Amino acid sequence: MGNMTLIYIGFGILGALFFFLIGYVVRKYTARIKIKRAEEKSKIIVEESKKEAESRKREAQLEAKDLLLKTRSDFEKESKERRRELMQLERRLLQREENLDRRIDVLDKKEREISSRIQQVHGKEKDIQKKNDELAQLLQEEKERLQRVSGMTVDEAKRILLKRLENDVKQESAYMLKRMEEEAKEKADKEARKIIGLAIQKCATDHTVETTISVVNLPSDDMKGRIIGREGRNIRALEMATGIDVIIDDTPEAVILSGFDMVRREIARISLERLIGDGRIHPARIEEVVEKVKKEMEATIREEGEKAVFDVGLHGLHPEIIKLLGRLRFRTSYGQNVLQHSKEVAYIMGVMAGELKLDFTLAKRIGLLHDIGKAVSHEVEGAHSKIGADITRKYNEPEVVIHAVEAHHQDIEARTLLAVLVQAADGISATRPGARRETLETYIKRLEKLEAIADSFKGVEKAFAIQAGREIRIMVKPEMLDDAHASVLARDIKKKIEEGLEYPGQIKVMVIRETRAIEYAK
Repeated sequence: MGNMTLIYIGFGILGALFFFLIGYVVRKYTARIKIKRAEEKSKIIVEESKKEAESRKREAQLEAKDLLLKTRSDFEKESKERRRELMQLERRLLQREENLDRRIDVLDKKEREISSRIQQVHGKEKDIQKKNDELAQLLQEEKERLQRVSGMTVDEAKRILLKRLENDVKQESAYMLKRMEEEAKEKADKEARKIIGLAIQKCATDHTVETTISVVNLPSDDMKGRIIGREGRNIRALEMATGIDVIIDDTPEAVILSGFDMVRREIARISLERLIGDGRIHPARIEEVVEKVKKEMEATIREEGEKAVFDVGLHGLHPEIIKLLGRLRFRTSYGQNVLQHSKEVAYIMGVMAGELKLDFTLAKRIGLLHDIGKAVSHEVEGAHSKIGADITRKYNEPEVVIHAVEAHHQDIEARTLLAVLVQAADGISATRPGARRETLETYIKRLEKLEAIADSFKGVEKAFAIQAGREIRIMVKPEMLDDAHASVLARDIKKKIEEGLEYPGQIKVMVIRETRAIEYAK
């Protein structure tokens, strides 16, 4: 059993060796076949590569030949162009050389001519110098003769001649300046009349002429007794509450309210009309109605100010300024309603500023605010122009507005054209026919008294009241008063006017002293 196993093992080993040898022989044969095929394939590839290389070599040679031919043709073409350009340059240079030769010949010729002329000039200069010397000698001899005849030196004669020339020039310049000034004034007057006429024509503001009384109509005369009340207690209560005099006379079916304060008079009028309509008239009811009307009057004043601002076409005004404008509705000046007057000045300012190519919105703002000081002038000391300037400054108005308001009555010198325009517009609105109402006799007497006060002083030649009595100009005799005494005279006249004359606002006193030189040409 053991022997058989060894035999089997031996056969197995032999079989394995046999198969190994067979596999080795087969692999070696297969490898030789693959090597042979690879060699054949590589030979084929080498041959094809050689063929391809040859073909590419031939193509490269052909391309090189073509490039060489092309390069040669381009080079020959470029060479021809360069040769042509060189030939052209050569021709130009030859032409320039010929031109230069001709110019050199011309310059040589001119140089010879100039040399000959210089020689001639030198000869003439010598002749001129000789003549100048002779002339100088003659002038010197003439000066010596003139000095001997006139008895003056050359410097003295020069001074006299220059002085005469200076006087002649001054006289001529004075005549010229006067003529130009007259022409400018004439032209300016024509233009000013045209602008003012246009402004007045375009402005058609109605003026409300207010008096110091208001009339309340009654349904019957029996109502007068109820207004008076028992032992006059109702009428006393109404007068105490409003500060207005209630006048009950024989006028049928009417009661008269008298007072200078238009706001109080309006409050009294509305209160009395409401009491009459209600029928309950007694002191407690009177006080209640008056207090209610006073509160309503504040709203009415504000509405009047807003309406005025809207009518003029402005915006951006401070609410307090609008309220003060509303108060001007209940203020008069010589019978002219101040708010209506301010609106008219604003319209006139706008038209004139537009004609002069100025800011017409700013001009209308100045015109509307120029009399704002009159709203509180009865409460604050001072001229309404100064008060108005303080109010506009307080509520941050532009500086040009503040200055124009302060200067509109010439209390200060106007520094801007708008300030001059507001003076003109204010004068137009105040002095045009129908604008203001004042007794003619009283007005004339006041102006005459004003002039008489000025004429009473020594050295006054003539006094003129102008600007509706707001200004007086005094012409003095220059031989009697000097400049220092003129200032003293203005102060003395001011004091006498304050002591002996009643007037609204303020009066400007201007003393003028001038020396006139008059000659007559015959």
